[in-house]
Amino acid sequence: MTLLEAIRTLDELSDDGIIYAKEPWRGDAEAIVLPDFEDEAAIEEAVRLGFKYFLEVFIAREFLEDWSDDLRRAGAFQEICDRVIYYATYDA
Repeated sequence: MTLLEAIRTLDELSDDGIIYAKEPWRGDAEAIVLPDFEDEAAIEEAVRLGFKYFLEVFIAREFLEDWSDDLRRAGAFQEICDRVIYYATYDA
């Protein structure tokens, strides 16, 4: 899965999910979604494989709720992804 695919499918992901992605963060970065923070073995394995914490699914959804309806209708997922990356990098 790529970071763009994770962002595009946010509505299908569990609220408890946590997105991890390989840097540099951009749409084509490799990403995984772990079920929650409690699975320490999965987190350690993700980190060992080069993934870094990106954002919790529910936080990404909340961030997008305010402004993305028009963008989603237009299919502007790359722009949506870029905004989520900016938020995760500088504001989260």
